[in-house]
Amino acid sequence: MRKLLLVGGLGLIVIAAANAEVKVTPHEDQQRVDVTIDGKPFTSYVWPSTLKKPVLFPLIAADGVTVTRGYPLAPRDNERVDHPHHAGLWFNYGNANGFDFWNNSDAIKPEQRGKMGAIRHEKVVSAKSGKDRGELVVDSVWVTGAGDEILKQRTSYVFSQTGDTRTIDMTVTLAAEDKVVFHDDKEGVLGIRVAHFLESPTEKGGTFADASGRPTEVAAPTTGATGVYLTSEGVKGDAVWSTRGRWCQLVGTTPDGHTETIAILDHTKNAGYPTYWHARGYGLFAANSLGRSIFDPKQPKFDWTLEKGQSATFHYRVLLFSHAASAEEMNRAANGFEKE
Repeated sequence: MRKLLLVGGLGLIVIAAANAEVKVTPHEDQQRVDVTIDGKPFTSYVWPSTLKKPVLFPLIAADGVTVTRGYPLAPRDNERVDHPHHAGLWFNYGNANGFDFWNNSDAIKPEQRGKMGAIRHEKVVSAKSGKDRGELVVDSVWVTGAGDEILKQRTSYVFSQTGDTRTIDMTVTLAAEDKVVFHDDKEGVLGIRVAHFLESPTEKGGTFADASGRPTEVAAPTTGATGVYLTSEGVKGDAVWSTRGRWCQLVGTTPDGHTETIAILDHTKNAGYPTYWHARGYGLFAANSLGRSIFDPKQPKFDWTLEKGQSATFHYRVLLFSHAASAEEMNRAANGFEKE
């Protein structure tokens, strides 16, 4: 903490300006890297074998509220236990060369595992702490159910906090080891599974099936669901699903009165920009720029392809506000992100 002293006609004025101390601490023997800000937990990068992909888990806002669901890694009372592959924040896809990387977990039956894909953590490239930001760079590989490595992935995370707003800047570079076709699919790309209070109170529940027809039953929400989506195009609530926009936010209030906002910002350089929002009332908040006709049957299929040896990079910014962020605030944030 540094203090600036000003002397004026009204006497001594003390202005406090804080540099948040961001620490990024690997514990590779525990398959995790912990991130704290001023000694308080923010998130951890973890790669448990049960999930079949690395994730950031949990996500904790500046006021200490956890905005992600606990299940399946750290179950809490009175929360949903559907979709065991939804944990924290992740990046993957439902149909790459015919293999499903999105839905894979230990819950998949043995006879179906050959159709699945897994993203295997390979190494922590670097971890840097700092006064204003922390940085983590990791390598992983996409492995099909047939055992073939089709993509190398390098992910860079930058963690920071300004006031009551925490930021995750995520840059993902995919390098094709073979030709890879991301077939038009609703299951992708950047996903977050949110806490119960951020679920929609108008969610009706029902049966949700993945691209292979595997059904998952989802119940209607219980008391305490308060979440409302809003996009850059002014679409609100449950109507957000399958619409496009450069940003989307989800706002809700905890039972003890804490109002929190999660926001995802897309970037103009991402393939398929602006993204479609695979945003569900039951708590899945995802940005999918690689699906198209699956969301809008009037559109041609978007089978995005990387030839062997090609690479592509995706940029996302995830914001956690400990207040209800306004549309004006979101537009300023998106404008700044797009200029970077």
